[in-house]
Amino acid sequence: MKDIQVQTYAVSGMTCSSCVNSIERALNEIDGVTASVNFASETVHIVRPADLSPDVVMKKIKSAGYSATLLKDSADPALHRKGAARALLFAIVLAVPSIAISMVMSWHQPINDWLIELFTNYSIALPPHADHLFASWLVLAITAPLIFIVAFPIHRAAIRNILHPTMDTLISLGSLSAYIWSIYATYTNQGDVYTEVAAGVLLFVILGRYLETRAKRSAGSALSTLLALGEKEVAVLRNGTEVLIPISHLVIGDEFVVKPGARIATDGVVISGQSTVDNSLITGESKPIEITPGMNVIGSALNNNGRIIVRATRIGSDTELARITAMVVTAQGTKAPIQALADKIASIFVPVVTVLAIGTFAGWYYLGDKSLTYSISTAITVLVIACPCALGLATPVALLVASGRGALRGIVIRHPRVLEASQSIDTVVLDKTGTLTDGAMKVQQASIPLSPQKVLGATFASILTEKNVLSSALALESQSDHPVSQAIATYCISRSAEQLPVTEFTQTPGVGVAGRVRIGDKSPVVIIGSPDSVAHSCVPFDSEIQQAIRDGQTHSHAVSVLAWDGVAIAVFAAGDVIKGDASATITELRNRNIDVWLLTGDNAEAAAKVGALVGINSDRIIASAKPEEKLAKISALQMVGKHVLMVGDGVNDAAALAQANLSIAMGTGTDTAIATADITIMRPQLMSIIDSLALSKRTLRTIKVNLGWAFTYNVIGLPIAAMGLMSPMYAAAAMAMSSLFVVTNSLRIK
Repeated sequence: MKDIQVQTYAVSGMTCSSCVNSIERALNEIDGVTASVNFASETVHIVRPADLSPDVVMKKIKSAGYSATLLKDSADPALHRKGAARALLFAIVLAVPSIAISMVMSWHQPINDWLIELFTNYSIALPPHADHLFASWLVLAITAPLIFIVAFPIHRAAIRNILHPTMDTLISLGSLSAYIWSIYATYTNQGDVYTEVAAGVLLFVILGRYLETRAKRSAGSALSTLLALGEKEVAVLRNGTEVLIPISHLVIGDEFVVKPGARIATDGVVISGQSTVDNSLITGESKPIEITPGMNVIGSALNNNGRIIVRATRIGSDTELARITAMVVTAQGTKAPIQALADKIASIFVPVVTVLAIGTFAGWYYLGDKSLTYSISTAITVLVIACPCALGLATPVALLVASGRGALRGIVIRHPRVLEASQSIDTVVLDKTGTLTDGAMKVQQASIPLSPQKVLGATFASILTEKNVLSSALALESQSDHPVSQAIATYCISRSAEQLPVTEFTQTPGVGVAGRVRIGDKSPVVIIGSPDSVAHSCVPFDSEIQQAIRDGQTHSHAVSVLAWDGVAIAVFAAGDVIKGDASATITELRNRNIDVWLLTGDNAEAAAKVGALVGINSDRIIASAKPEEKLAKISALQMVGKHVLMVGDGVNDAAALAQANLSIAMGTGTDTAIATADITIMRPQLMSIIDSLALSKRTLRTIKVNLGWAFTYNVIGLPIAAMGLMSPMYAAAAMAMSSLFVVTNSLRIK
């Protein structure tokens, strides 16, 4: 099986959804390539074999009549046409005088007299019918640069896509037809002149595209904000000295300084200093979070008020910000199922409109006994008023806005299918650890009685201090990746423990860790593990140690005992913490008539305790569930007609997440769970589940309004144009406003 790569390219030259079909058709001809074009962000999302050069993809796009560039990880895909403002400026300068001269009849004779005198004085031959049509020749001359230079990209695109007509085909046909007819009518002095129509059509089209570009830029601004968060340089510590280096040179394990007011360069763990950080632009968490040594921090979070030193744990594309950005870009490059109908209609829209325009001309001229001028004008109106752009923009712009703004609130939509799925959810299945609880083990209680020094002897009296006990624990637990070990190590760091040298280190799975730790002039053998395992290697525990063990076990905590040279001297009780809004979230789900289940691999006692605290009925709790049992439960609920939302965070939840109608992964969870889920929530609050459902419903509602408008506009507008009840210039304005309505309506998503 060949390796595959996923890449995003910026595409220029697209003007409507028909362009989308042309590019996708061309790219999908390449063996092994799957392409999805996003008209809103002007990008194409490519899944291709790893051995296929990007140049092949770009050449294929160019052969279809467009240009493309490969977007790097830090590039902004929310592109806009750089020439839109310049084109609009020239269109205004050329079109406004053309329209004004044509529409103000009282200007014609003075202009005619002035031009005749000017031409006569310079002995220049006068054009035909100059005595009363010189103003028309002037308007034709003014409009020519607009038609053939400013609007050249439109005509070029129309020619390139002659076999697969696009919106540019309609614009080009309409404006050129009006202009060429005006030349004929002026030269022969037969029929009405429509030069102002050609100028007006192009002016409104260019204005509409400029406004659409600005609106689409606003739609992608949330993602642009995320992309702009990354730091370019970082101050790392080299032999105690701060050295400023490019962020690309940072490696895992480097220690770097974050000053007040600066953004944290990359994900890491705080090793020195205290402060508060603002994660709002990454997780949506508005309340500043207090950080102390031992706590993890997210790259690009804003450090508020204290100087901290951070050890890098993730860099580059592995960071939290990079993961969020990648998921958002992927979502914006994927089509929602509801877009399928719009794409199908758009693919045949332009040819149908072209045939309709020809039929309109023939009907009025041959059957309606109308003049050639009237028939051409009506056909041009049909060409101009048609707007497949609104159909093409209805879904991708709404998804662009929702995914970008959702990401800023800590809600990352990965698969557009969630929009439809969110409407029918009636059952929510929750994992426990990492979902209803924080998922990170924390030391809830530590007991360090000093009485064991009586057993250890007077030689240990000078070193048996709380700091040394914690430092010895840190020395061992920092070398283990077990969740309880990490919790104890973090606790020790937060209490200013020092990293002491260790020799003869051993780790026994399910038992604990041991080693000889150098403390001052002593090197005791230090053991830390479960009470039963440590008891085998120690003298009997004294009463304080025994009481601390009983207290920890009563609260269902994971209890670890620390011993020096066979004497237990400390007890650590680590446990998970139920999220503060878990109960409120369960209540809100019930208020929405959603049935709530707890499905966990933890033991029945722990599951029952958590269920009781958050308000889940005992008959809706399944404990000690293996991954295949979780999958089976989701399937069983679906078989009885339930539409299931699964919320989890672990590898053991991945199969259930994939099976569910809709799935949400916690951002603190495993990469496997995040890669499987439809939505990832980066905020610690469980209430984000409610916000995710609400955002999905609002987005789908907006898409339906957009599509409804796009269909209705064309269904009503085309017959009006064909019946001759609208001028071409008004049709151009209506067409531009149709696309603009879809984009601005999408911007209302919050």
